[in-house]
Amino acid sequence: MKKQMLSLLFFSFFVASSYSQLSHNFYQHICPNVESIVRSAVTNKFQQMPVTAPATLRLFFHDCFVRGCDASVILSHANAEKDHHEDLSLAGDGFDTVIKAKAAVDSHPGCRNKVSCADILALATRDVVALTGGPSYNVELGRRDGRISTRKSVQHKLPHANFTLDQLNTMFASHGLSQTDMIALSGAHTLGFSHCNQFSKRIRSKAGIDRTLNRVYALQLRQMCPVNVEPDVVINMDPTPQTFDNAYYKNLQQGKGLFSSDQVLFTDARSRSTVNLFASNNNAFNKAFVTAITKLGRVGVLTGYQGEIRRDCSRVN
Repeated sequence: MKKQMLSLLFFSFFVASSYSQLSHNFYQHICPNVESIVRSAVTNKFQQMPVTAPATLRLFFHDCFVRGCDASVILSHANAEKDHHEDLSLAGDGFDTVIKAKAAVDSHPGCRNKVSCADILALATRDVVALTGGPSYNVELGRRDGRISTRKSVQHKLPHANFTLDQLNTMFASHGLSQTDMIALSGAHTLGFSHCNQFSKRIRSKAGIDRTLNRVYALQLRQMCPVNVEPDVVINMDPTPQTFDNAYYKNLQQGKGLFSSDQVLFTDARSRSTVNLFASNNNAFNKAFVTAITKLGRVGVLTGYQGEIRRDCSRVN
């Protein structure tokens, strides 16, 4: 028990000491205009392809939950993270956003090879949230890029569409995130879409329609998801898939959470009050989301002399 306590204390100290080296003005004397450069590149990409927003936000989440926020998910080689079946659905526009923003940063005098891909992804995530009507917030910077990316490392590191509240809480807690943080980050499902095969068991099974799913909505989903083409059909996560708002939580109140891991946030009494708060108060949701995504951005970061600043986000130097 004593050894376990010491190990936990060491881990907590290591994590705290790593993210304590992050700061809002990290590039002030290195590449002072980095935020405006990234914002301009992200805005251009978003205007061309609106799917840029959910793609970038999801990319950031998948990166941070596996090996920490080190842009390892962007590395491209045999058996990399992005090759795991749970990452194959990551939209290419998220990767392209970071690559284009990196090129824009490196084109400015003094900035070339000075800003990490991990920091660019964190900034781009903030920018797509703001571009879709969500809150803007200060991003802590100073991350270094990881050199390791393996398909195997993704296994059991990402939440599944059928997770229970306990499973969600356990996974998020392993990264220092509370239940409120988890519920706020789940609100990112207000953007984008999903494939029918991710929730097909809720609308078609021997037991019938999932009882926690609004029956009228379930029948609509059945019509939109024909059995023979299920994997290829996409369904909006909420009625306003291009707007970052609290409609996601209002959906849960009506039994219209697309995944059972979404709906459980309302059906489980332990989390229902938070869902009700966010559904009734968009400002409360925005505030909680900023707190949660800031904490997420500290997970497993490399700082100082750890890792590297990649010249090409898709491969190690």
